[in-house]
Amino acid sequence: MGSHDHHGHHHHDHAGHSHDHGPGHDHSHDHGLGHAHVHAPANFGKAFAIGISLNTALVVAEAVYGYIGNSTALLADAGHNLSDVLGLVIAWGASIAARRAPSGRFTYGFRASTILAALANAVFLLVATGAIGWEAILRLREPEPVAGVTVMVVAGIGILVNGFTALLFASGRKDDINIEGAYLHMAADAAVSLGVVISAALIVWTGWLWLDPITSLVICATILWSTTSLLRGSVDMSMAAAPRGTDLAAIRTFLLARPGVSAIHDLHVWPISTTETALTCHLVMPAGTGDAFLMETAQLLKASFRIGHTTLQIETHPDNGCALAPDDVV
Repeated sequence: MGSHDHHGHHHHDHAGHSHDHGPGHDHSHDHGLGHAHVHAPANFGKAFAIGISLNTALVVAEAVYGYIGNSTALLADAGHNLSDVLGLVIAWGASIAARRAPSGRFTYGFRASTILAALANAVFLLVATGAIGWEAILRLREPEPVAGVTVMVVAGIGILVNGFTALLFASGRKDDINIEGAYLHMAADAAVSLGVVISAALIVWTGWLWLDPITSLVICATILWSTTSLLRGSVDMSMAAAPRGTDLAAIRTFLLARPGVSAIHDLHVWPISTTETALTCHLVMPAGTGDAFLMETAQLLKASFRIGHTTLQIETHPDNGCALAPDDVV
């Protein structure tokens, strides 16, 4: 017996957020801060379009002026920004794919593509950081003269472009790890550009060419530090781990406390996408139950634990030999 919760608009007022999973549904959140706002991934379509356009233009500018000004720092930054454009395209594609209706073998639609995109973005950041780090180490051995002023101007534009794009994604980063991936990419880039400007200014002032690669290495360390949580989070989701902040003990206690429930087993909580969570569980209810119990339980799970897709199996005999009852069976 299954209960699938497909009700539309909802909101509630503790600090968490709940998510619906019907195609075309609004996602309405009350942050407990007095401002409710609606945001499905669709809201970031404009942010992705603006970010991709600005960053593509920046890549062209950095490549051209990096070549003219003999700055491998700028050329490396152009390469890094190219990986950003790619990262934004993937995150955007995933957020669009996630809204497609389920069909054929993809019974959840392409919801999980947002998880893959977050993982891809984390990997991109690591690869780009490795490339910049390697370049910096080579430059430390043989410092080259840099056209400081040109580099400062172009990298300065880079700060504006990346900082602005990061701001476009800032509001969604807490709710969606896919948006967080895009945000971190942009914020890391703004930091890279700032580092390039500072080191170019110092080189113009002091003539110390080794400042350029040293700055690059410091930036690399910063990016690696910020990428670890994105990587860990997206790997966890890929492994169907319960989303961070999901209190499994509290869910277990809640289900056991429901009227008529004497025992539970086979409890699973996993992410369908970076914003939606599903739950399945077997409830032992000796007196049986009806649809009202199932619907109410699903509503409460959504309101308290942000679980939008609940499926419950009711069993009336505790010793019915359910194959999934033992704790060591998945």
